[in-house]
Amino acid sequence: MDAAARFGFTFAGIFNARLAGTGESLDMAWWSVLDPQPRMAQDRGRGDHSGRNFELRRGRPAAASVGRLSGLTMKEHAMATTAEKRSAFRSLHESGFFLLPNAWDGGSAVRLAKLGFKALASTSAGAAWAAGKQDGELGLEAILDHLRMLVASTHLPVNADFENGFADRPEDLARNVVLAIDTGVAALSIEDWSGTAMYETDRAVERIAAARSAIDAIDPTVMLVGRNENFRVPDMPVSASIARAVAYAEAGADCLFVPFIIDHGAVAELVAAVAPKPVNVVVHQYDEGIRAFAERGVRRCSVGGSLARKTWAAFDAVAQTLRRYEVGDGA
Repeated sequence: MDAAARFGFTFAGIFNARLAGTGESLDMAWWSVLDPQPRMAQDRGRGDHSGRNFELRRGRPAAASVGRLSGLTMKEHAMATTAEKRSAFRSLHESGFFLLPNAWDGGSAVRLAKLGFKALASTSAGAAWAAGKQDGELGLEAILDHLRMLVASTHLPVNADFENGFADRPEDLARNVVLAIDTGVAALSIEDWSGTAMYETDRAVERIAAARSAIDAIDPTVMLVGRNENFRVPDMPVSASIARAVAYAEAGADCLFVPFIIDHGAVAELVAAVAPKPVNVVVHQYDEGIRAFAERGVRRCSVGGSLARKTWAAFDAVAQTLRRYEVGDGA
């Protein structure tokens, strides 16, 4: 059975995913599925009746008035740009080393891009803090909206922190992965923590395989990061985490991530175990230690929620200073 049949990627399923993931009206969602590449207004029918008015109902001017960019319609150009981002991001993993800072809102994404980083990741913690919540409190729809915002904010590829895929069952996870791909991200990570416990290894592997199949059915260039939440289980040995990483790689993960394996010897062992697939290491201290990871074969270092945490700490300190000058309330 192919992936589409196994995980329910029927025409109706694609429509429902489109409707749920974009917030489009019924006619907009159907037309996006039926005709994903909008034609010029005069090609839709006779006169202005069927084409231009439909384009206006979709909240955009007719394709004829939008014009062409390098021979493409605006929507075709957006699709090409997404493909280019995904290709560029995959290429970054072929050799060398790069930093992958985690943005938490549009402003941080824009600033990090201006500083010259090659790609960005999202952070579930940073996104939650920006919304006045705690890590894990944002639901699927909020995260999908957040990812769309980040992708739209920057020309850089975005790696999504997609937590546990917001589902336990592999088939439900696969459907949510389709929605994540639709946001335009270049990669997404799937972790093996349910929110209350770590999935058994066999189930965790099934989930990675389901995510891989979902990706391959839509766009195989999207990268899948297999993530072991070893820090959630205090007594979990490094060897068990490495064994899971190997299993996730064999199930289809393109990149492996075990957040708190940071001992240099353990990192080198992880890199060797999953080679030639790349390894991500998260760093919270921004110092020469980052270069040491690169020297041990780590392909990329992300920062998780640490950059957002440092930024909010600075905000709190300055706001507390300001608060001292409040007048009339005994402050």
